[in-house]
Amino acid sequence: MAGRRQRTTTERTIGGLSFSQRELRDLLVAWLALGLAFTFFLERQFRRIVFGQFGGLSGAEIASTFAVSLLTVGVGFLLHELAHKVVAVRFGQIAAFKADYRMLGFAVLGGLVGFLFAAPGAVVHRGRLTAKQHGLIAVAGPVTNLALAVVFLVPFVAALLSGTGGFLWEVARMGLQINLLLAGFNMLPFGPLDGRTVRKWSTPVFLAVAVPSILLAIIGLLFLPQMP
Repeated sequence: MAGRRQRTTTERTIGGLSFSQRELRDLLVAWLALGLAFTFFLERQFRRIVFGQFGGLSGAEIASTFAVSLLTVGVGFLLHELAHKVVAVRFGQIAAFKADYRMLGFAVLGGLVGFLFAAPGAVVHRGRLTAKQHGLIAVAGPVTNLALAVVFLVPFVAALLSGTGGFLWEVARMGLQINLLLAGFNMLPFGPLDGRTVRKWSTPVFLAVAVPSILLAIIGLLFLPQMP
């Protein structure tokens, strides 16, 4: 009985999902670490300041880049993972996000040296699943990123047509680009990526999601306009 009471007091229910204190901490740390890593990566002058080579970058510029990173990269990564959790829970799984602190450290250090590979962690779950259920859990992440890309596309097009730049333009452009890249990259059918699990379940579903995701990722990487 004591164990049950402790478990209920250390869990929080958000949007119908239960989160332990450790999981909420892992989500927060992963979100902040990704924001910091991409801030280092995007602001070369900030990296010089960290290494003691002071330049002309203002605190407001650093704060703006950090905020853009949190609202785009951080949100894209974490909602991708939470989508896996939502579907896993619907299939009766015990599922939780666990941050990979070593990989988060590598991401921050990589951002400092100008090379970034981010793997913030993963949703782990346990319970019996069919191949179809495994596939649906896997595809939920990339599909969420595609949906987020549509959300960011609206202000991106609006800013492009109006010719306005600034903070909202940066959020819209990076949000669109990073979510297209996350969807396309994760649908590659290799290693631990979602695409491999989806392909093992259903080749038609894999092709239906992977082909447009990868093509859109290439477009997002190479052909998005710069400042309006």
